[in-house]
Amino acid sequence: MKRTVVFAGLAMLALAQPALARSKPDPVAAALADPARREASRKLDEGRMPDKVLAFAGFKAGDAVADWGAGGGYYTELLADVVGPNGRVYAINSPAFAKPEAWAAITRAHPNVLPLVAPAQAQWLAPGSLNGLFAHLEYHDLYFVSEKYQHPALDVPAVLANWFAAVKPGGHVVIVDHVGPAGDPREVVEKFHRIDPARVRADLEGAGFVFEGTSDVLRRTDDPHDNGVFDPSVRGKTDRFALKFRRP
Repeated sequence: MKRTVVFAGLAMLALAQPALARSKPDPVAAALADPARREASRKLDEGRMPDKVLAFAGFKAGDAVADWGAGGGYYTELLADVVGPNGRVYAINSPAFAKPEAWAAITRAHPNVLPLVAPAQAQWLAPGSLNGLFAHLEYHDLYFVSEKYQHPALDVPAVLANWFAAVKPGGHVVIVDHVGPAGDPREVVEKFHRIDPARVRADLEGAGFVFEGTSDVLRRTDDPHDNGVFDPSVRGKTDRFALKFRRP
């Protein structure tokens, strides 16, 4: 009789496990619902579709991720929730784009965020320090040259060699950027602040990363690619690509 009761209990537990699995909270949804998120960030969600972008990126709890060119911290906050308290987000910024008061609020709400502010030519990551690197609308700036914004011409292959060294084997690099025409990347970036996704793929594969896939979630067919991303006709509505690479 006792054996029958035990078996019945085990059977009920087995039946309950799928329901428990289904009830496990989605870390991306939880990040988007975080009450600490700023209202200014929430207003950008519709155009940026962070739920789909972060699902594509696939970062997980405990990861150490670099938010390359973190800007105002839109994705830094979300990544901090996704990787959780045992993870770490390194928010990489140039001095011209780092606002101390904004970052003080972010780090108060997310103790696992570490802002790293350095000139573009000095943004070097420690070897084997990352599980992933995320660059949102920033990759094209590797080819950007501007005295006004303290951004000298960078040695792009050297930057990518550093990324390769910093990301642990099996880790990922995810690039989201404005689709640009083919051509010399410095000229395209200077004119449009866009970049050809084929250029990005060639760069990352040339650095040793393995291409894993692309997402069309941010693609727009009504963007002609022949105007600057700050033009009022396309600002916030550009055609964008998302590419994912793995460090073998």
